[in-house]
Amino acid sequence: MARTKPCPLCGKAPDALHAPFCSQGCRDRDLLKWLGEGYTIPAGAAEDADNLERGHETGLDSEEKPA
Repeated sequence: MARTKPCPLCGKAPDALHAPFCSQGCRDRDLLKWLGEGYTIPAGAAEDADNLERGHETGLDSEEKPA
C-alpha cells in the first residue's frame, strides 16, 4: 500500500479533491503565501552587484566577444 504525504501546511491527511492539501483552506493559504511572496528563492544579489560594479557585464547585449 502506498503512503501518502501529509498536507504541507498542517500535516493532516490530504483530501483527493484538494491534493496535496487537506482542505480548501490550506490550499488557499498556500496560494496567498505565493501571491504575497512568502516563498522566495535565494539569489546571488551581492554577487551580481559586484559584477556590475567591476564592469563584468555579459549577455546578449554586452560588447564582450566570445572566445
